[in-house]
Order: sequence, then structure tokens, then C-alpha cells
Amino acid sequence: MEQNVDKLFIGDKEIILIGTAHVSPKSVELVKETIENEKPDSVCIELDENRYQTMENKKGYQDTDIIKIIKDGKSSLFLVNLILSSYQRKMADQFGIQSGQEMIQAVSSAKECGADLVLADRDIQTTFKRIWRQCSFWEKSKLITSVIFSIFDNEEITEEELEKLKQEDMLMASINELGENFTGVKTALLDERNEYLAENIKTAPGNKVIAVLGAAHIPGVKEELHKEHDKKALESVGKKSKVGTIVGWSILVLFAVLIACTFSLDVNAGIEQTRNWLILVMLGAGIGAAVGGASIPAIIVAIVCSPLGAISPVLASGWFSGLAEAYFRKPKVIDFESLATDVTSIKGFWKNKVTRVLLVVVFTNIGCSIGNIAGGIGIITTFLNTIFG
Repeated sequence: MEQNVDKLFIGDKEIILIGTAHVSPKSVELVKETIENEKPDSVCIELDENRYQTMENKKGYQDTDIIKIIKDGKSSLFLVNLILSSYQRKMADQFGIQSGQEMIQAVSSAKECGADLVLADRDIQTTFKRIWRQCSFWEKSKLITSVIFSIFDNEEITEEELEKLKQEDMLMASINELGENFTGVKTALLDERNEYLAENIKTAPGNKVIAVLGAAHIPGVKEELHKEHDKKALESVGKKSKVGTIVGWSILVLFAVLIACTFSLDVNAGIEQTRNWLILVMLGAGIGAAVGGASIPAIIVAIVCSPLGAISPVLASGWFSGLAEAYFRKPKVIDFESLATDVTSIKGFWKNKVTRVLLVVVFTNIGCSIGNIAGGIGIITTFLNTIFG
């Protein structure tokens, strides 16, 4: 286990880095032993304030406001977070420990030795937003596909394989592969967080600091500890690009012009053009809501509101169907209590009323988008047929 501990000096400060795997029983032992033996002035952990409070909150997801999540447009973000945590949960269950137990141990050991506790990681919401904005369209598509397939991944990993993954050569191979396939993800998820973690570690109180980090961060943090970083810049998500909104409104104006032109040339063709677009958009949203497991009232809401969602770059039909699903099938306390367990299986995602609301939002939006694309092609085709006959 000693090979997962690095000691270095920055000025007059001794910094001890402990590389862990978040589901490894040996990591828990290593953290406990190192803190007890070294008696540091500060213990830094790879958590932000929100994740720390979630870890400390024994009620888990019970305080989650699903309505607020939908209204704030964070349904997809929350769903992805649940999928990623479900993967760790499945591995943790395999080894019979709680995911992130080494962080819990670090907190406990820090209190026992009287060390200051430093939450050294960047806010997870900031990281997710920066990932999304730094990814190309192709990377986003691959990322979404990878996240979805992770739900179906039931492959078990042995503890020996887990420990091997903590070795630097294996880690660097994995990190290099991540960088090749997901440049934007690696930048925000790993490189930037290495900088942020390093800055918080070297400014932690006292002359002896222990940092408990996922092993993937150790090589990068060791390098970044010798550099200066702008935390405010790393915490900024920047202004949302207006390109998407401009493109959305431009397409809307284009379709409106094409429909108007078609009506001026042939009223019947214009009526058929509009009718086909409405059918495709409403059908797509309705099917999407049904795939998400929506109730009949929520499916009806998805169908009725889909034209508004289709023509507006700032509204989404999934918000309406999701709110309807939450109203007609309101998640109960038991759904929040079982959320951590239910998200470890495909069936659980659709059975749990909390995740089903999120799935209704996401699939309604996907269905509406597909219908809108098909309808848009129809608008263009009808216009060209009307002109060229």
C-alpha cells in the first residue's frame, strides 16, 4: 500500500498524497493508517461542499426537490449524475463497502487527530457544465452513448484488478485513452480539477497536509503543486454561447418563411405541410414520453405542448410532461429512500418514480426533436415540390 502514498515538499510545507480507489477496502485502511501515523495539520479530501453534505446527510436523496430540478432545466444533469453514481454503487456492492468510504474515513480520522478538514474539489455542477461546453457535438454524442451503456455494464472487476488500476502506468494509459476519445471531458474532469485540487492542497492550513484523492489525480496534482493557478477562472462556467439560440431562432424563421411561401403558392399544400409537421412533432413527443414510462395524462401533456417546445429554442416540451408526471404520479418518500439502490438496474430506473420523471423529461425532448427534424425535412420537401411541381 505504500506505493500509493507520495510525499513531497512545497516550500516549508510537507504534503502527503494518498491515491485511492473509491470502492477499494484497502484504500480505507490506507487512509486510516496514514492519518493516524502522520498526524497532519490538515486533511484535504476530493469532495466539494455539496457532495460532502450529501455524504453527511443520512437521508440521502430524500430532500431532493424534483420539481425544482425540472424547472431549472437540470433533469438531464441529475439523471447523468445518478447513472454515474449507480456504476460506483454496483462496484461498491460487489466489494461489500460504501462507495466513497475512504473519504468518510478521512473525515473521521481528521476529527480524531484534530486536523482541519479541507474540501478541496471544485463544485460538481461547475465541472459538469464545463464538460458540456468544452465537448464537441461528436464528443457529446459519444459521451451520452457511453453513459447509457454503463447502465447495462454488469461486468465484475476483481479487487486485484482494482488495485492494479491504481498504479501510475495503468492510470496513465487510461488517462491517455480518455484524452484521445473525449478531449473536452478530460480537460474539465481531470486536468482542471488537478489544478484546482493542487491549489487548495498547497494553501491548506499547517505545515503538514494529507490529501486523499482518487488515484487518477495523483500524477497530475504532483505536477500542478509546483505551479500557480487562478481558482476564480477555474470556478467560472462562462457565459452560455448564444450560437445555439441564434441557430434555433434562425431555423424557426426559415420554416415560417417556407410555410408562408407555400401557402401563397398553394393553400392546400400549405395546410398539408403544416399538418404533417404537427403530426410528426406531436407523435414524436408522445412516443418519447411513453418510452420514458409516462402516465396517460403526462403523455397527453407531452403531445399538446410539443409544438410549443418544437418552435421555441428556450422551452422544452419535456419540462411540461415531466411536471405533469410528477403531479399525477408524485414520488413518495420510499422512492427517494430506494433511489440509490434502484439506479443500479435498468428496471429500477423505470420503476422508481423519481428517475421515471427524469426519463419522461429526457425522452419527451428526444422524441420531440426527432419529430421536429422529420417535420422540418417535410416542410422543405413540400416547399420544393410546390415550386418545381
